[in-house]
Amino acid sequence: MRRETEDGPNDMMTQEQLDRLGERVQRQLSGRLRDFRLKWRGDGLVLRGRTQTYHAKQLAQHAVMSATDLPIVRNEIEVS
Repeated sequence: MRRETEDGPNDMMTQEQLDRLGERVQRQLSGRLRDFRLKWRGDGLVLRGRTQTYHAKQLAQHAVMSATDLPIVRNEIEVS
């Protein structure tokens, strides 16, 4: 998601927007993610949370990729 500012395009999302996107991803994955959250780190997004399968970890990453054009710099979702 791109925001326009007075200076032109801004690739950073607000934390509120990231929270809403995180909630949407959790709904899409029907409870397969726990404690899922997105954080902005200067050069892109970091995915954090927990899940029971690597497949759910991949699905979360792809859901975020399809919802925004911001780069994902780390997928720190723990599989346990």
